[in-house]
Amino acid sequence: MMIKRLATYFILFFLVLGVQAQDVRFTMSAPNAVENGKQFRLSFTLNQRGSKLQLPPGLNDNFQILMGPSTGTSYQNINGRSSTTYSYTYILRATKEGTFEIRPASIEVDGEIVESNSLKIQVVKANSQPSQPQSGGQTQQGGSASNVDLGKDNLFVRVELSNRNPYRGEQIIATVKLYANPEIPITNFADVNLPTYEGFYTQDIEIPGQINMTREVYNDKIYQVGVLKKTILFPQQNGTLRIEPFSMALLVRQRTQARSFFDDFFDNYRTVKAPITSDPVTVNVKDLPPAPANFLGGVGNFNITSEISGEDVTTNDAVTLTVKISGNGNIRLIRTPELKLPSDFEVYDPKATDNVKAGNNGASGSKTIEYLFQPRFEGDYTIPAIPFTYFNPATGQYVTKSTPAYSLHVEKGTEEQSATVVSSLRKQDVQLIGQDIRYIKQGSPSLKSRGSSFFGSTLFYLVYILSALLFVVLYIVYRKKARENANIALMRNKKANRVAIKRLKSAAAFMKQNNNEAFHEAILKAFEGYLSDKLAIPVADLKRETAVARLQSKNVSEEVIADFVDVVEQCEFARYAPTGGSEARHELYKKAESTMGRMEKQIKR
Repeated sequence: MMIKRLATYFILFFLVLGVQAQDVRFTMSAPNAVENGKQFRLSFTLNQRGSKLQLPPGLNDNFQILMGPSTGTSYQNINGRSSTTYSYTYILRATKEGTFEIRPASIEVDGEIVESNSLKIQVVKANSQPSQPQSGGQTQQGGSASNVDLGKDNLFVRVELSNRNPYRGEQIIATVKLYANPEIPITNFADVNLPTYEGFYTQDIEIPGQINMTREVYNDKIYQVGVLKKTILFPQQNGTLRIEPFSMALLVRQRTQARSFFDDFFDNYRTVKAPITSDPVTVNVKDLPPAPANFLGGVGNFNITSEISGEDVTTNDAVTLTVKISGNGNIRLIRTPELKLPSDFEVYDPKATDNVKAGNNGASGSKTIEYLFQPRFEGDYTIPAIPFTYFNPATGQYVTKSTPAYSLHVEKGTEEQSATVVSSLRKQDVQLIGQDIRYIKQGSPSLKSRGSSFFGSTLFYLVYILSALLFVVLYIVYRKKARENANIALMRNKKANRVAIKRLKSAAAFMKQNNNEAFHEAILKAFEGYLSDKLAIPVADLKRETAVARLQSKNVSEEVIADFVDVVEQCEFARYAPTGGSEARHELYKKAESTMGRMEKQIKR
């Protein structure tokens, strides 16, 4: 038993060693863009102890090593599992402009050579302003030795389009980006007004709520760049479409000038608001070539498949043909293909379901159409193929694909089942069914004298009088309903403030739970419901401009309207900007409650 235990321990020991050897991670990191002649850090991290670090071959050809390596060790313990990270840092300086690839470095771990990843670094012309060593991290949060000009060269926002010459219906990706000089410390956002993309069908791409700033070279200059919004655009008309300028404001921390001897011993900063406005962007939309008959509006790259629930059925069975259109493009805008069936089938309206996802490569997914039909008579039938034509913008041509045809064998059902099928058919006098046989009227027919007429008879006048009385009753009921509806609108107006206060109380509950998204959503719903009930505006038609105009017509002061707009903008912007904490939410709640109270008093005047 002792020998078996020792053998088991040795096996486990060597297995652990093998696993550790496989998990060696040796990573090289550096900023992806630096200025010529400026210092930056080249760092290596290793999760196990190593030796004999070899720098990437040819590193001295394009970069000068000023200092290094500076070594460090960090320890971490998560859920009882400890880990150690070893770091090696070099200070380099670029010696010429261009884009250079840094080949992998190597290090020895337990007698084996481990290689790092490779990197690409773009070296651009040096800026005339002095700067700190470039580390490739986030935007600095502290103040710099001198303030950077907040002009358009150092701080701007723009819309980046994946394609400016698309076909009508072709998807393009619009990315709203913020560009900032790396030495500008941005603390927050305000007055955000993102583009609306008129003339496009849009679908937003989900991005992280916290904006991540990364280095990017634009016009041969290095900026810290953050993505504010990504949207898939589908142009809906030909010609030139214009994305109008949009604006926002940034809160920037700047050093103030020292006013006394003692100010030199302390950091003196202030937060300034820097408004920025984008440039307009135009998109030249090309018209599609003349379309074939089976074109259903699909622009992209698609495939079509189908399956049938059964090919051997009876006259009482319902048959389902499922067609699936999948691929990349404007799937939601594709019209439902038509299924042409013989007249011997009871056909129901098709049901279409979309399953579309928006990603960095555009919209992709599928549209599923279910065709439900029922054979009336026994026999052998052919369910025809469904042709599907779409336009492929990559080739500039139309592509036609189709589903296979199906052979359907129908047998006669039982008498009860057949009766159920026949009773559902419409007995029209001139419609010929199946073998051109009219419906046969069964039973004892009622006969009447030749030349007699219903017009002018006692029964005719009786029906006429009853119809007139029924019209009067319906008119009275309609007027009563109209008055009741008017009273409902009045009651909604009277209860608007009470209902809005209840919704604000739910926002207070979310505030205590630190649920930032639900808190701002509750405030927006409170104002939305209050204005809809108070101003008699349907929720579907309630927009900021409509609400402001109606409040002005009610003689509400401009100060109250401005506070209302400010509260709405802060709540809407909470999706894109970092949260200001519980204190900021408390101030916003107090302002919303005060604004609604003042609005209620002024509307009642």
